[in-house]
Amino acid sequence: MSTLITVQGSFSAWYPAERATVRISIGFDGATRDTVLGSATATAKTVVDSVTAIHDPDSGPVTWWSSDRVRVWADRPWNNEGKQLPLVHHATIGVTVKFKDFDALADWLIETAAVSGVQVNGIEWALTESKRTSVTTEVRSRAVKDAADKARVFAQAIGLGQLTAVAIADPGMLGVSGVAPLPAPPLLRAAAFKTADNGANALDFTPEDIEVSAAVDARFEAS
Repeated sequence: MSTLITVQGSFSAWYPAERATVRISIGFDGATRDTVLGSATATAKTVVDSVTAIHDPDSGPVTWWSSDRVRVWADRPWNNEGKQLPLVHHATIGVTVKFKDFDALADWLIETAAVSGVQVNGIEWALTESKRTSVTTEVRSRAVKDAADKARVFAQAIGLGQLTAVAIADPGMLGVSGVAPLPAPPLLRAAAFKTADNGANALDFTPEDIEVSAAVDARFEAS
């Protein structure tokens, strides 16, 4: 007698972050286009100069950066009495910077966040590409092993000892109802950061570990 056993295996592991990508925006509002454009451009140059001074693709602390083109537009806001106010001009520029040295990142953020017109929008933590590839391979292998272990337990529970793999697939691809796919692995995570409680001119943030997870559906023949 033989029986088909279909299971889902999964595995998750956590790894220390190796890269941090910071996104900042530079923005000014004012009555004249030339004024806000000049302020945004000058501030962007200050920020970019501070980045290029520590940029080295190999040794860091900044391994990569980019800057958007300046966006300039105008609108006429309304006050709480329903009256349209004079024209207001806006200028914004976005800058993205990737760090491999988190101490240097903290120092740079302290300096940059204090510049007028600069807003820190967030940080994303990540693994390097090579690290992510290697750990994903390991995690997927462990997910397959988890599926085999589950199937072995099921087989033994009904008095069967021989187990042969029939099919292994990504979640949901075996066409079995009731086997729901797991969400995609969260390989990158946003940082939480805040002003230090002691009021010092510092940003208190802790790099988040990166979760790498995998799931597989597997079908075995037990006999």
